[in-house]
Amino acid sequence: MNLFRSEEHIDRWLGGRDAGATISVTKLSEMAHAWWGDRLDPDWRPHTRDQNQEILDRLELTASWCFDPIIRRAEPALMVPPQR
Repeated sequence: MNLFRSEEHIDRWLGGRDAGATISVTKLSEMAHAWWGDRLDPDWRPHTRDQNQEILDRLELTASWCFDPIIRRAEPALMVPPQR
C-alpha cells in the first residue's frame, strides 16, 4: 500500500503506467470505522458475509477486485500489478 497526497502525485509516481485500485484516505477511514468500529463491544460477534456486503454497498465499494475475496472467500486475495 502506498499513500499519496493527490491524484497528480499518483500520476507522477506511475510515470505513464496504468493505475491499479485506488481509494481515498477518507473512504479508507470510513471503511475501517464501519468494519471494525464495533470490535471492542462486549457482545461483539464476527460480521456475517451479508453484513460485510452491506458495509461495502453503503460505502459504494462494491464490485472491486480488492474486496470480492473478502466477501466470497472463494479464492485467495492476490494483488496483480497492472499490465505495462
